[in-house]
Amino acid sequence: MHSTLPTETITRWRADAIVLFDWLMSTDLNTVPITHPAQKQALADLLTRTEVDVDVLDVTREEIDAAQAEVAHDMGW
Repeated sequence: MHSTLPTETITRWRADAIVLFDWLMSTDLNTVPITHPAQKQALADLLTRTEVDVDVLDVTREEIDAAQAEVAHDMGW
């Protein structure tokens, strides 16, 4: 990301951040359907910012499973 561009702060629920980070780390971004290359770059930027902004690098499998259960709770699907 270019440091000269305007930025926005996104507040995430920690469980959402863990689930999203785990998914982004395990997803081949080349297989994600996109309509513009900027979408792929935005996902890569989101992965990097989540890694930097939220302490998720040392999250255990048990924490990931718990976060997934928390996020999926009451989804109704």
